[in-house]
Parts: sequence; C-alpha cells; structure tokens
Amino acid sequence: MAAMMQPQIILLKEGTDTSQGKAQLVSNINACTVVADVVRTTLGPRGMDKLIHDDKGNVTISNDGATIMKLLDIVHPAAKILVDIAKSQDSEVGDGTTTVVLLAGEFLKEAKPFIEDGVHPQNLIRSYRTACSLAIEKIKQLAISIEGKSLEEKKHLLAKCAATTLSSKLIGGEKEFFASIVVDAVVAIGNEDRLNMIGIKKVPGGSMRDSFLVDGVAFKKTFSYAGFEQQPKKFLEPKILLLNIELELKSEKENAEIRLSDPSQYQSIVDAEWNIIYDKLDKCVQSGAKVVLSRLAIGDLATQYFADRDIFCAGRVTEEDLQRVAAATGGTVQTSVNNVIDEILGTCEVFEEKQVGNERFNIFSGCPSGRTATIVLRGGADQFIEEAERSLHDAIMIVRRAMKNSAVVAGGGAIDMELSRYLRQHARTIAGKSQLFINSYAKALEVIPRQLCDNAGFDATDVLNKLRQKHALPSGEGAPYGVDINTGGIADSFANFVWEPSVVKINAINAATEAACLILSVDETVKNPKSESAQGEAAASAMGGRGRGGPFRGRGGRGMRRR
Repeated sequence: MAAMMQPQIILLKEGTDTSQGKAQLVSNINACTVVADVVRTTLGPRGMDKLIHDDKGNVTISNDGATIMKLLDIVHPAAKILVDIAKSQDSEVGDGTTTVVLLAGEFLKEAKPFIEDGVHPQNLIRSYRTACSLAIEKIKQLAISIEGKSLEEKKHLLAKCAATTLSSKLIGGEKEFFASIVVDAVVAIGNEDRLNMIGIKKVPGGSMRDSFLVDGVAFKKTFSYAGFEQQPKKFLEPKILLLNIELELKSEKENAEIRLSDPSQYQSIVDAEWNIIYDKLDKCVQSGAKVVLSRLAIGDLATQYFADRDIFCAGRVTEEDLQRVAAATGGTVQTSVNNVIDEILGTCEVFEEKQVGNERFNIFSGCPSGRTATIVLRGGADQFIEEAERSLHDAIMIVRRAMKNSAVVAGGGAIDMELSRYLRQHARTIAGKSQLFINSYAKALEVIPRQLCDNAGFDATDVLNKLRQKHALPSGEGAPYGVDINTGGIADSFANFVWEPSVVKINAINAATEAACLILSVDETVKNPKSESAQGEAAASAMGGRGRGGPFRGRGGRGMRRR
C-alpha cells in the first residue's frame, strides 16, 4: 500500500516529449528512408532531375544530391544526418552525393526487420563496422593505379573520369566536350589547392558548345566612365598594375573646418585635391604599366587621363578576380602607388577585351605563373547554366582527386556488386548472428546497380541476376562488369571507360556506414517543450505580456509599467 502512495517523480519539465525504445528507432529509420527516396531517382546517367521551388520564389533544377538535400527543408532530427553526410561528401570528394544518401538509407532499411525482431542495435552496429572495413580493404585491392603515365595519357584517363561524372548530369549530352575543358582547367592550375583558382563565368545565350576555356583569367567588363571607349582594348605583353585604392577626386572626409583670411587661398586648397589625384595618376603611368586594375573605383578623371596615355584601366574588380589575376600574372596587389617597382607588376602574353554574347570580357591569356584558368559557360536558360556550373564543379573535384589519389575503380555498379559478392562470401565463414547482419549489408550495396536499372527503365531483377552470375565466376574475370545503360544488359565498365576514383567510393561507404550506425545507436529522443513554444513566447513578450494571462494582464504587462 505504501508503495502505491509514493508520489510520481518528475524529472523533466511538463510538456517534454520523450519517445524511446524500438518504436523510436523504427520511426527514425522510416524518416531516413523517406529522405533517401527523394533523391533515389536522380542516380546515374538516366536519372531524373528535381525542380525545387523555395519560399522566396527561386526555382532550382538540379540532379546533384547535395544541392537537393541542402534545398530540402528537413525538420526531422534523425533525417538531418543524411543531409550532413551529403554535404561532407560534396566538400571532400565532390561527387557521389546521391550514392552516399542512398547507401545510408538502404543500410537502415536492411537493419529495420532485425530491429523489429528484437536484435540489439549494438550487434548490428558492430557487424556493419566490420563489413565497412572489409569493403574498403577490398576496394583498395581492386583499384587500378593510373600513375607513371605520360601527361597526354594521364589527361586522356582523367577525361574518362570526368565524363563518367558528367554522364549523370544535365550536360551529359556534351560530356566529352566538357570533360576535356575540365581536365585542361585542372591541369592548368597544377598542384594549387585553392579551387577558386578555376573561375566559372556564366553568360546566357548561345549553345553549350559555345562555352570555352581561357588559359588565364577572364572577367566581365566592370562599370566604366566616359573616356573608357578611347582606351586601347588589346596589348601584347603588357605590364599589369593591381591596386586596392580609389583613383577619384576626394573631398575632405572628417568635416574639417578651414578658415581663410584671403580668398586666393581657397584656390590653393582646391588645387591641392587635384594635385593629389594627378600625383597618384602620374606614378601609375611612370611605373610603365599598360593595364591598371583596382578593387575600388577609378573615377572619370582617371579614366580619361589613362585613355590619353594609351593605358587600359578597370575599377571595382571583384576581390576574387583580382586575386586570380595576381596569381596568374605574378603581380602583387598594392595599397599605395608610391615606390611602384617592376617586381610587383604582373605580365601576360596577351590582354584583350572581347565580346561574349551580350557581355564584354577582359581576358588575360598566356600568363607566366599559369596557376589559374577560367571556364566561360554559355547556354539558354539561367537555371540550365546554374546546373551546368554545379555539374562542372563536381567534375573538377573528381579530376583533382583522381590526380592526387590516382587509383580508379570500375563504375556502373560494378564495384558495388563485387563488394556485395565478397561480403556474402565472407559472411559464410562467420558463426553466429553477425553472419546475417553482414549479409544484409552486402544486400544493401546492391541498391546502386538496382537503382541504375530502375532509373533507366530496365528490369532490375533480370540485370542483377546476370551481374550476380558474372561476378560469381571463380576466375574473377567478372569483377569489372556493371550495368550497361545503353543496352539494358551488362558490360565491362573498365573497357567502356566508366571509371570513378576509388576515393569517391571509399568516402561514400565510410560516411554512409557512419550515418547508419549513428542513427541505429539512438534509442530516445527528448524534445524540449520550450523549443516548440519559443515562437509563441517571443510573440507574447514582444507585445509586453507576461506570458500567461495575455498581454494586458493587471495594470498592463511588464512592458507597460507606468514610469
């Protein structure tokens, strides 16, 4: 009786939502499966695109897993983990973002029946981690190095990797054309780690094939004053002066007060302003520079002054473009025009201003340092050019990765099928429950070739059976076989040049397993009631209320006390 009379102990604030146990785990798994289903259809060369319309009215058409995940406003706390792994895959490798989300979703889907049958999540997690390390070891064994080849051969091989990435994008129809542009751009920047050394400029109009690569820097003509058209628009081997100062008439800023005893003194003050600007301009001219670029404004007086002396100038050049010009031409950005020496001036073989579509571009080519390149993208609709830029970003990342870690594996679902076969085989050597778990992990890996078939409209069961049969050959000759998107059968991915850097797969499997294990290890969600009613309280306090009893309780709420 005494036990029944004990009061209930309340640890958490009233209204706290706690859900725990098996039901909570299953609910998290379901949420992640729903997210994976969103991007499922975008995988592969025949993947569909998503049109995302946000609350500001912006429309994005994309096939890139990371872009879609960022734009989806996901509120479920567990499903947000999938967004994070897509972002990390994008920043680390650049491609394989859809793959990573799909794999994580599939690992969880395979784990769900075990959880419902009462298996402890930690057993699953342990087996998944073992399977993950086995799979990564196997990838390293299967990878083929492209090291030690001549530059031309290497370029050819890198173009194949870029073409594989681009084949699943909106610009897949012109993948060979863009693959060679991307490889040339990445080879141009060499070992430079900063990705912003490859500029991508978008110019609406024309067709995709009108896109071109500038071996140097190109940027849009900046805002210009009168006198600009009188300046020469082409130079051979000019010296280039880069500034971060204004070349404009400046009046005194600090509200200075000047008392004059003689009206003639006023003229000397006005002249002083003119002398300062002329002094700056003279120093620019004496430096021998033929092209003057500044991050700040170059006024009408300076523009005309330079035009009279056959010097080209451009003001308000963006920081990024100015840094790229500095890196390419070997110049240094100056914050003063005093003591301008030859060492700080940049140079290039040809500078010219050129019309591209509706825009005029300033183009520096044949730069001595050559650690930069610019891709000028053309196309019809703005959304199309935006998507082309995202696709090229993925391809650039892949080519950079392939140059640094020069091992490639067969794409088209071949590596996934081989890993699946290897893990199933390994599972047979293990006693106990973990055999089942590693088997389910192996089954989950088959989602990639299955989805490639589904997205292309082929019979997935039929193709997977052929693949399993091929990969099961004891000689191991079936290892590079993957889905043939063109015929609906199977083909040797290596022979067809469907390659991807092994680092993409390693990163994807690692991240997907990590995410799956993280979600499986959560068995309780505690939701603070304050977070839900925070907006309501904020609104109430803004009206001056005390929270309860409305805004005008008593003699006016807190905000209305009489003073």
